[in-house]
Amino acid sequence: MTDVRHDILKGLARNPAAPNGVLLRLLSPEASSAWFWLCLRPDPPAELVDAMINHPDFRVRGSIAESWNADPADRARLVDDPEPKVRMALASGPEPFRTDVAPLPDAAYERLLSDPDKDVRYWAVRSRSIPPRILAGYADHADAAVRAAVCGVWDGLTPATRETLLADPDTEARRAAALRACVDDGALTDELLDTLDKWPREDVLMKGRLTRATAERLVASEDSEERHAVASNPSLPPDLVARLASDPEHHVRLAISVRPDLTEDERAAVDYRVDPKDRTGPVRWVWNLGADDIDVLRRCATSSHVLLRRSAAANRHLPADLVEPLAHDEDFAVRLLTCEYQPAAPADALLAMVLEWAGYTRADMLARPQFPRKGLVRYAEDENPSVRMLAVYDPDASPELIERLSHDPSSGVRYTAAGDPRLPLARIEELLTESDTAQPAAGNPALPVEVMHRLLDESVPGVQ
Repeated sequence: MTDVRHDILKGLARNPAAPNGVLLRLLSPEASSAWFWLCLRPDPPAELVDAMINHPDFRVRGSIAESWNADPADRARLVDDPEPKVRMALASGPEPFRTDVAPLPDAAYERLLSDPDKDVRYWAVRSRSIPPRILAGYADHADAAVRAAVCGVWDGLTPATRETLLADPDTEARRAAALRACVDDGALTDELLDTLDKWPREDVLMKGRLTRATAERLVASEDSEERHAVASNPSLPPDLVARLASDPEHHVRLAISVRPDLTEDERAAVDYRVDPKDRTGPVRWVWNLGADDIDVLRRCATSSHVLLRRSAAANRHLPADLVEPLAHDEDFAVRLLTCEYQPAAPADALLAMVLEWAGYTRADMLARPQFPRKGLVRYAEDENPSVRMLAVYDPDASPELIERLSHDPSSGVRYTAAGDPRLPLARIEELLTESDTAQPAAGNPALPVEVMHRLLDESVPGVQ
């Protein structure tokens, strides 16, 4: 039991059938390896949340402060926690993968943005979940770092506030304002290009308004990275766009080929290539298209340019009627991104993707409600273990098959089978002793409560 103790504690923390009595025992210092996993429980019970918020160990309080499953109103109860690390965790907020988080109550942000600890204020203004309307109200904050962060909601600021920030006495706050304002100001773009280091300078090259003289100089630059960056600039004149369309460097021509101002014929005339397996990031302007840009998004989704289709596939505003064709696109990455980003990705496309691909978002696809589970037992004999494991997800799989798969030579297949409630208790208990399967076995909802307590007695003796 000793070798798998921590795995068992983690599994119990995530077991959907674990009652409050078990969960509260996991808050003991001896069970600290389970604390993070307790915060991953969906809809954690109020008694558990209260115990975590009032726990004597700041690490527990910090964990619940940044839990994306806890109610924001509950998390906000930690706004005056005596430990700055807890307030920093609350301020930065949860950052779940590809998921938005509900904001804290307005009053909580007001307290965090006036916190005496500068690190708490720093993380509060950079939180993914802080509403722009809240942030916009702190343009006159005494902390220059807060004023600089307010520039991140530039479009929501009044003209007078923008002018004040552009003349801010602090260098960083003034620069943050200039990086936003340069989109409409060629002189400011020139000034920034003369003073900035590589990363912010590249950003200015991509979005700052260009004077004619500056645009010509950059297009003629011997530095291909400068030409690559400026190729995306919306203010680049058409004749200079045409010049870069025949640039000797492929990555420059590729950047030109995805400009929003090109027609389909003009894109096709550019000599670019994209390999079906290339994992390129989304085209920025397509990624940023919102609910008011549906016509543009449609053009991207139906474009002959694969990078535009890939980027449209990842946009949350993709119209429902375009999900199906993109999910069956000829390009692998378009299909993958559609399955990853579109909640309504069709069932057959999800199945095809998990059969073809074993990446880290595969589990999310398997968890979709529309994923076709019936009939998956047909893969139980497949030579590929990542395909063979799918049989466990079939609701009609027999207990005998699940038990056989729990003995599979592949640790991944055994891991998947170990959490299935169709396993007999005797087999679950055997799997609790094996390092590859102890965690899912402890998380098996078929585990009786008395066994859960026995496991706690063995793993953290003396803790009631």
